This record gives sequence, C-alpha cells and structure tokens, in this order.
Amino acid sequence: MTRFFVTPEEMQPDFIVLMGENAKHAKVLRLKNGEEVLVCDGQGRECLCAVSDVSEGQISLVVRRQQESASEAAVRVSVYMAFPKGDKLEHVIQKATELGAAEIVAFPSARCVSRPDEKSLKKKVERWQKIASSAAEQSGRGVIPEVIVLSSYGEALKRAAQADKAILFYENEQAVTLRMSLETGAYRTVSLMTGPEGGLEPGEVEKARQAGLDICTLGKRILRCETAPLCALSAVMYHIGEF
Repeated sequence: MTRFFVTPEEMQPDFIVLMGENAKHAKVLRLKNGEEVLVCDGQGRECLCAVSDVSEGQISLVVRRQQESASEAAVRVSVYMAFPKGDKLEHVIQKATELGAAEIVAFPSARCVSRPDEKSLKKKVERWQKIASSAAEQSGRGVIPEVIVLSSYGEALKRAAQADKAILFYENEQAVTLRMSLETGAYRTVSLMTGPEGGLEPGEVEKARQAGLDICTLGKRILRCETAPLCALSAVMYHIGEF
C-alpha cells in the first residue's frame, strides 16, 4: 500500500490533504477516488485513508482508521558512526533505516579523515535526512529516523552511554562478543558505536569503557567502517526477535 509522510500537524482526525511533493508523488501514481493509502506522521502514528478528491496541486483524503505503526521495533536502537570518507554515511543511513534504526548519529574521532565544516554540514544533514525519509517510506516504516551530528567524540560517548545497553565495537577486542553483551541485563534502548576507516585509538576505547559502554568484537574478520554498524544492527534486530 502506498505510504505518505506528513507533519504531525497535518495529521487531522477526519480529513488529510496531501500537498507539495506528496501531491506530486500521488499524481505520478495516478491515484483515483476510493483508493486506499497510508499516511504517517513520522513519529509512529498512521492513518488508513481513502482518496476523496484529486485536484491540481492537492489530494484530499478521508481518514478511515488511526493506528500505531506495527512496523517499529520494540527496542529503540541508535547507530553511532564516526565520520567516514566519501558517501559511505549515506549508504549506512539508508540501510540502517530499512533495518529499523531509531536514529543515526555521526561524530568525529581522532582518526577520521572526513571532517565536514559547519557550512557544508548543514547541506549534508539536509540530504542525509531526505535519504532517511525516502528509505522509511520505501521500507514501510512508521518513524523517520533522525540524523544527528555531534561535535566531538566525548559528546557522542556521553549521549550513547544514556542507553540501557551501550556498546562500542573494537577490532582488537577478543573476549566479549555482541551476543554475550546482549544476553546480559534488560534493555529498551541500545546504542551501537563504531569507528572510522582507521578504527578507534586505544585511548578512545578506554574512554568508552570508563563511560560504561560494553567493548565488543564483531568476529574474527575486520569489517569495513560502513559494514560494521549494519552488521551490528542486523544482529541486534535478530536477537530481539524482529527477524
């Protein structure tokens, strides 16, 4: 079923009007009166609607039923990724959204080659958020993950540590696996933190340990920086019964 995202303010109880890009998309789909669509507010609430009128620049819908989205994971998982080179972060945002991440957080670390300046970041974040929105629509999500940029590794650690289960992945860790970490304690929120192409420095790993994060391995093979967060996220989703 076709899915549209609108703002929470546009989610009226009886009638919803699609305008702008949504109306253009509906026109391309050649929606006709009586056809059913889903309209989501991007925060987990959705409405089953029927097209009541198609006119130039807008599509009018009649709300038949409101409901909470059934496609969201029971555990809120945040993906923390150090700035990678090129467009790797775009790939992670798209795939992490499809896999069910609640948010994607980018941050600088000591070995980051990519260090976007404030001016370029504004445009990048806008693009990254559009990628998340498009992926959420395509994959049937009820929530659009927020793409967040933090200014320092310390800030990322502090924020990640607030989750019930906070994990940092380190290629030199051998004793503690992701499975071992996930099988200890109860949690409703999870933070998954990975480094850039060159990995994290030992001092950064120690700071994470001191902040209360579990330091885990992702196996015997070295994963690329864009592979590691998606591998970890998939494993968490499997562990909590989403797959």
